[in-house]
Amino acid sequence: MRGLTIILAVMTAFSVSVFAQSNKKSGDYQMVDLIANKVVTVEGSLKNGKLMSDLGWASRSSTACFPSTQNAKFNGNHVLFVTQMPARSILKVTVKPKNSNANLSIYGYQLAVGDVVLPLNLQSCVTCEAEHKWDYPKRGKTQDDSRIISLNTVGVGYSVIIGVAGANGLTDADFTLEFSLEK
Repeated sequence: MRGLTIILAVMTAFSVSVFAQSNKKSGDYQMVDLIANKVVTVEGSLKNGKLMSDLGWASRSSTACFPSTQNAKFNGNHVLFVTQMPARSILKVTVKPKNSNANLSIYGYQLAVGDVVLPLNLQSCVTCEAEHKWDYPKRGKTQDDSRIISLNTVGVGYSVIIGVAGANGLTDADFTLEFSLEK
């Protein structure tokens, strides 16, 4: 059993390194290299994103990112980021607009290590989380202009696709994205 674990760990490490080297320069997304127990900050702009012609991928039961009743919170430009999560880790991703009046939303989903399937082609995922401006206050919680999602892994690592979207058709807003990996 121990030998199998070592072989799987080596295969996973090889897959992650090949993936990271081969896809760093895609025009559809930006690769982000995580550092355990550190915050990695990335600057972004909705101007560099694209509108999505169909948000139906997000409300399928096999993806469950956000219900179609919330599509208006995600109907502006989308900017995509791809990273790799190691096994037994927690990833918190925070988007903060440069202008506090910019209404941004965030989502993130997990796929098998090395897989990159962008939203319009997404048929299923391991898990998906999303955060947007609340319609109503939540008891005991407050919300500011930043949005936070959290993803975790147990026995295996995952590819993670993060999307930052403008709400209500927003196509131009600068933001900071913070990736915090706890390992």
